[in-house]
Formats: sequence, C-alpha cells, structure tokens
Amino acid sequence: MFNIFGKKKEKVEQKIAQILFDNSMVISTAESCTGGLLSSRLTDVPGSSLYTKLNFVTYSNAVKQSLLGVSQDTLEQYGAVSKECAAEMALGLHEKTNADVVICTTGIAGPTGGSPNKPVGLMYVAIKSKYKAVVQEFRLNPKLKRTKMKYKFTQCALEMLLDFLSDISA
Repeated sequence: MFNIFGKKKEKVEQKIAQILFDNSMVISTAESCTGGLLSSRLTDVPGSSLYTKLNFVTYSNAVKQSLLGVSQDTLEQYGAVSKECAAEMALGLHEKTNADVVICTTGIAGPTGGSPNKPVGLMYVAIKSKYKAVVQEFRLNPKLKRTKMKYKFTQCALEMLLDFLSDISA
C-alpha cells in the first residue's frame, strides 16, 4: 500500500483519501446545510483530483429537484431536511455522476430556522455506492455558532463516510 500522506497523524479526510486512492474509487458530493465545506475538506488533501468527480451545493428545493431528482412529493410530505430527501439526493447524485460513492448532506445549521420537530442542529447524511446505501440522522447542540455547526456537521459526515468506506474496502 502506498501512503500518499507520510507518517504524521492522519485526519479523517486523509484516511478517506487513502481508501479512495488505494481502491481507485471516485467520490461526488451534494451538500445543503454544509454549504460546500464537506467538498472543501475532501479536496484539501493533496492529490484529491485523483478521486473527486463532481461536487454540488444544492441549497434550494428547486435545485434538489432539477439536479438531483428529489421528488416534489418527498419535499411536500417530509421536507428538505429529512432522511427521505437525503436518500433521494444520494440516489440522484449517484445516477447523475456514476461515482463509486456519493455523500449528501441536508440539515439546519442555524442560528435561525428550525422547529420543535426539526431543530437547529439536525442533519441527515446519505451515502450510496453501487451496492449499499445508508442514511443517518445527527443532532448537534443548537447553540453552536453557524460556522462551528457546519464544521461539526462535516466532521460527522466524514466519520460516517470513513466507516462506510472501511466496510466496502475491507
């Protein structure tokens, strides 16, 4: 195995990059609540052009529908911040990009917005490959500042992605 990062303690995004590189895999992202920060963290790793295919920031429902194929029924029944929407985002992104793995985020970074059922700090992450798809809910402290919330959202998503990739590359 060729380690493209040397011997320093690896960050989660470096571990992900190594798995993608070692397995000749490419990744695509579609983000809402993380606003491109997930893509940024994945591409902060030198050599990221070897495994990054296409990344989108899809804040509006209209773009989620037109670009990723999220259905109007899903948005009306469950909302953009839902496991159903996250799953449809991942399915649409996978179909559009044919990447080996895709990851999508949708949530409420605050400090405004949210409701008792969908509070600030709620995020759904969906990850899909050809053989497997998962969606996970995360609830973070709603009092976090927006920039901290987005960073913690991406940390949760990256750790979930590392677990997902570790399972399929083992």
